Amino acid sequence: MSSPRRPKFWPKTTQPYPFYNMSEKRNLRTGSGTVRCVTKFQDGVSQDGRNKDVGHTNCCCRKCNVSESPSNVYWTLNVFTATHVVFDDIEASHTTLRLFYDRDDSPVISLDEVGVSEANIENDFCSLYCVTCDETVGNKLMEMYEHFYKVWLKFYRKYLESRSNHKLTFIVSHPHGCSKQVSVGQWEDMYKVGDRSQLTYTTCTCPGSSGAYVNCLGYKNSFWTWSECVHSKSLKSGLNSSGIGYL
Repeated sequence: MSSPRRPKFWPKTTQPYPFYNMSEKRNLRTGSGTVRCVTKFQDGVSQDGRNKDVGHTNCCCRKCNVSESPSNVYWTLNVFTATHVVFDDIEASHTTLRLFYDRDDSPVISLDEVGVSEANIENDFCSLYCVTCDETVGNKLMEMYEHFYKVWLKFYRKYLESRSNHKLTFIVSHPHGCSKQVSVGQWEDMYKVGDRSQLTYTTCTCPGSSGAYVNCLGYKNSFWTWSECVHSKSLKSGLNSSGIGYL
């Protein structure tokens, strides 16, 4: 499903925008993304008591929306991807997120209650909002997210001093909708766009890699977390390019 709101061209260019004018056609397409900010709620209050899920005290997944006894324990999460992968809420309502797709024989575990919390065409950055009351999925996502942060912080500190020398960059994505693949390369150029950055890099990608997190070892954004740069496109030069994000 393609939104009728998609522009004809990329902003300030004459380059065709992906999947423009395809709202009348049903076409399956795939992309990649990264889970962020997994939070457990009970009765609308987060597990650590710091946050409230405004307007909700129960899970609002599709199953709970039609249930007379919706779960009061649920998990929310964000998925960072590219705006040209999921453009708006129209497309999000037709989006399914497959989780833990590490191998070809990985069991199919997915979320289909998806909304858009942020989408920026110029930056080609989109943050999706998801919810689940599946305890196994929720707890596993929280454990993996916490582990990721610890590992990311360790590597950030290790490569901070040498980051401009090695320029090591890797991408974890699902090319052609297949299971997880890891590609390694180097970033070539880092352009400042206001208070954000855009990267070019040699790290290999394929169709379906769009939206994957671009990992530049030794870099973080100004909020002391990993960057928001996601893979956006391939250039005529042979390099790849990220969207625009904090780095």
